[in-house]
Amino acid sequence: MKFLQHIPSWLKNKYLLSLAVFSVWLIFFDHNDLFLQVERTKELKQLEKGKDYYSKQIESIRKELRELDANPASLEKIAREKYLMKKEGEDIFIIEDK
Repeated sequence: MKFLQHIPSWLKNKYLLSLAVFSVWLIFFDHNDLFLQVERTKELKQLEKGKDYYSKQIESIRKELRELDANPASLEKIAREKYLMKKEGEDIFIIEDK
C-alpha cells in the first residue's frame, strides 16, 4: 500500500470526495443537469420575446377595434384597403409594385 502514502491528505478526505462526486453528478448526470438548464434559459428568453411581440400585436388590434367602434368611416376604409371590398357598381384596380 505504498501508493496510498503518495496521495495528498486532502484527497483522502471523505467529505471532500463526497462533495466532488455529488457536484459531478449534478453537473453531468442529473435529470436537470447544467446543459439542460442552459437550454431552458435560452428557450425562456425566446418565449419572452414571443410574448412581447404578441402583446404588441394584441394592443394594436385593440386600438384598431376601438377606432372602428368610434368611427364608422374607418370601418369602410379598412374594408376597402384590407379586404378589397367595394360598393355596388364600383370597379377596383389593384396595382402591384415590382
